[in-house]
Amino acid sequence: MPETPAAVAAEISALRAAVRARVPSKKPKNLLIGSWNLRAFGDVTPKWSAAANDSPKRDWRAVALIAALMSYFDVISVQEVRRETEALRFLLTRLGPNWKVITSDVTEGDEGNGERLSFIYDSTRVQPSGLVGEIVLPSTVTEPAQQFARTPYAASFRREDIEFILTSVHIIWGKNVTERIPELTKFANWMRRWADRPTDWNRNLLVLGDFNIDRMGSDLYKALFSTGLFPPAELNEVPRTIFSNDRNKNFYDQIAWFSDFQTMDNVLTGLRYEGVAGGFDFLPFAFHGKTKAEVSWRISDHYPLWVEFQLD
Repeated sequence: MPETPAAVAAEISALRAAVRARVPSKKPKNLLIGSWNLRAFGDVTPKWSAAANDSPKRDWRAVALIAALMSYFDVISVQEVRRETEALRFLLTRLGPNWKVITSDVTEGDEGNGERLSFIYDSTRVQPSGLVGEIVLPSTVTEPAQQFARTPYAASFRREDIEFILTSVHIIWGKNVTERIPELTKFANWMRRWADRPTDWNRNLLVLGDFNIDRMGSDLYKALFSTGLFPPAELNEVPRTIFSNDRNKNFYDQIAWFSDFQTMDNVLTGLRYEGVAGGFDFLPFAFHGKTKAEVSWRISDHYPLWVEFQLD
């Protein structure tokens, strides 16, 4: 691993201190799940400071800062990992040998955008429990299957003796909001049917990722959450992107799970949500002097989201 310059080490230390003040620490009986859209996370410039003529602008410094933030979670779902995996490989090097990855292949085609979906996890805290797969829509008698632009990806994990399944998604952006509704509706309905099958491998289903939901209460919001998925209220006021402001709030990124329609009781088994969730604004702690747009290509234009569960 290349030696970290003193200035970068100090920046990482300040970021870590800020994360510790905002994110619960890892304890024997908790589980910390995160989700983060890392903008165009593919290649990396192999130096600590990318020059003006370097491409990409994401360098070792940027990935080291991403790793420092990620290390506070047990497992994190990452969207926009690209075909190139140099940044991903360097990220795992920075996280250390106990960190592992499960990743999908790239969704082909223009709408796939050369993206894959990944789960990065601390193997001292969680382990894969066997299930992994992509969500593929079936064809019908009257029409062929219309697949997702970027195939949703699911993997099961175990924390102690409690299993949970994470399903990551990055909904198509499209030319306008209405183009996202059919795909989002199909995904939500598919997850509902999966949750309802009595003999399926479906214990503790969670969905997380970038749903490109424009705002709370919109048709997109209703399409996802009318199926009984529960979004933590603690995330309602958390900004999703570094460009969000009071005039342009969005609900792009989400972490949710199924709850009872009538009582809204948590129907997770062995996991208890106690209202602890949030995001993390990394802008004050990274790349001082850079514009938001410049930081977005180095770290991301999205903030990470996280939730904490207690183990029953």
